[in-house]
Amino acid sequence: MSKRQNNTKYEKNAKQVGIGLTIAVHVVLLISLFGTGFKTIYPPPAEKGIIVEYENKSLQQIKVKTGNEPKAENPDPKKEVRLVQKSESAIKGKKANKSTESTMGDKGDIARYEPKREKPINKRALFPGADNRDSSDLHVAKRVSESLKAGHSEGNTVTGKTDGEPSARLAGRSLMGNLPEPEYNVNKSGRVVVKIMVDQYGDVVNAIPGASGTTVQDRTLWDAAKRAALKAKFNVSSSAPVVQEGTITYIFRLR
Repeated sequence: MSKRQNNTKYEKNAKQVGIGLTIAVHVVLLISLFGTGFKTIYPPPAEKGIIVEYENKSLQQIKVKTGNEPKAENPDPKKEVRLVQKSESAIKGKKANKSTESTMGDKGDIARYEPKREKPINKRALFPGADNRDSSDLHVAKRVSESLKAGHSEGNTVTGKTDGEPSARLAGRSLMGNLPEPEYNVNKSGRVVVKIMVDQYGDVVNAIPGASGTTVQDRTLWDAAKRAALKAKFNVSSSAPVVQEGTITYIFRLR
């Protein structure tokens, strides 16, 4: 019992000491704040500045004396002018100067006008296909030569209506050489019209016999006409459609 009372008394003393120290610290802080605070000076001091004086100096005028050109004392326009000293060569010549005669040629001193040169031939205009930069492009002429047209003396097959001869129709294109002859061993006659598909290189990529105008329905003759049509060759044309349609007509006779 007595021990508990002693503890309670000790705690009370400790609280009182703590409260006292806290109050003392706050009082010291307040005194230091009021003692070291900023002081306002009133009235404020006058502003100080630097006085700068500018001295204006008047520019002095510069006097320039004008010169006088030399003049004759008594000028007389009618009087002949005399030279003070004549100009003479330091070395006197012994005889008159002589020069070689002017001549034309490589060693002469007279310019020779060159004859008018002929205008060079523009090879690019003659061969427009050479302007193609891409190697994959077709290098062809813009128009078909007369030697490549049908009916040439070299033996190109005539296009159009023929009596007993094979013929080819392909708008704007010409046959290269002769039409291949069909090979058959049957003893039959008639006309077989083959529908052909031609690319820009002039190759027949497809052939379908039995087109309008066919007068015989024999399968052997049809197959022979198809094989022959696939061997045909036309001129190269870069302006033609990628695949152009045409016809080849074959005439079969009795053997």
